Amino acid sequence: MPSFNQSIFHPAVFFLTGIPGFETYHAWLSIPFCCLYAIAISGNGMILFVIFTESSLHEPMYYFLSMLSFTDLGLCLSTLVTMLGIFWFNAQEISFDACIGQMFFIHGFTFMESSVLLAMAFDRFTAICNPLRYATILTNSRIIKVGFAIVIRGTTALVPLLLLLKRLSFCHGHVLHHSYCFHPDVMTLSCTDTKINSAFGLAIVISTAGLDSVFILLSYVLIIHSVLNMASPEERKKVFGTCVSHISAVAIFYIPMISLSLVHRFGKQAPPLVHTLIANVYLLIPPVMNPIIYSVKTKQIRKAVLKIFLSKMI
Repeated sequence: MPSFNQSIFHPAVFFLTGIPGFETYHAWLSIPFCCLYAIAISGNGMILFVIFTESSLHEPMYYFLSMLSFTDLGLCLSTLVTMLGIFWFNAQEISFDACIGQMFFIHGFTFMESSVLLAMAFDRFTAICNPLRYATILTNSRIIKVGFAIVIRGTTALVPLLLLLKRLSFCHGHVLHHSYCFHPDVMTLSCTDTKINSAFGLAIVISTAGLDSVFILLSYVLIIHSVLNMASPEERKKVFGTCVSHISAVAIFYIPMISLSLVHRFGKQAPPLVHTLIANVYLLIPPVMNPIIYSVKTKQIRKAVLKIFLSKMI
C-alpha cells in the first residue's frame, strides 16, 4: 500500500480497497463477482423488457416493478467499473471528482429504491384495502408523476451533501474501505470538523429511507388488519401471497443498508474485511435477488419471461 503524507491536503485521488487480505486472489475472486453482476444486469434488464413489451403487464404494480429494476440496474452499474477494475487491473486510484460523481449515483439510486419500495407498498395497500378505487387512484398519469417525484427526491438532497464534502480537507491518508466511494467512508478520512456533514447526512437518511420504512411498516399493519377481517382462509392466503415478493424486496434492501450504517457508526474497530463484505452485500444482493424473487413469486412475470424464451428458441 502506498505511503501518504499526513499533512492537511485536498486529495487529487483516493485509493479504493478490494478484499483485504486476499489481494493475491483478486483474479479468482472476480469470477463470482462477475457472475453476480451478470445476473443482476441480465435479470433486471429482462424484467424491464418484459414489462414494456407485454401489454398484459401494463398495470400499476408492474410499472412500479420496472422502476425497482431500473434503480437496481443503476445501482449495479454505478460500481461495476471500479470493482472489476480493482480485481482485474489493480486499478485502485479514483480521482476526487470521480469519487464525488460515483457517490451521487450510488446514494441517489439507493434513495430512489427506498422511494420505489414505498410506492409499491402503497400499491399493495390500495389494491387490498381499497380495491374498488384502485384503478381511479393509480392512473397512468399519477404513476408518471410518482416516477418523476422519486427521481427528484432521490437526487436533489444529494447536491448540497456532496458540496459540503468538497469543502473538507484530509489528513488521514486517502485509502477507502470499499471498492467504491461511500459518503461515510470518505468523510472519516477528513481532519476537518465534519459535524455539519454528519448531521446533514443523517437528516437525509432519516427523511428518505427512515421515513419510507416507517410508512412501509404502517401500510403492512393496515394490510394485515384488512386481511384478518376476511372470512375465507383461502382468500387470506391468496392476498398475502401477492405481498410476499414485495416483503422480500424490502427485507433484502433494508437489512444490508442498516447493517452497513451500523458498521460505519459503531464498528470502527471491526476488521476491514467486515466493512468490505457488508458493503458488497449492500450493493449487490438487492439487484441480484429482486429479479429472481419476482420471476419466481409473480406468475405473470414468470409466464412473460418463459414466453420470450420459448419464442426465441422457436
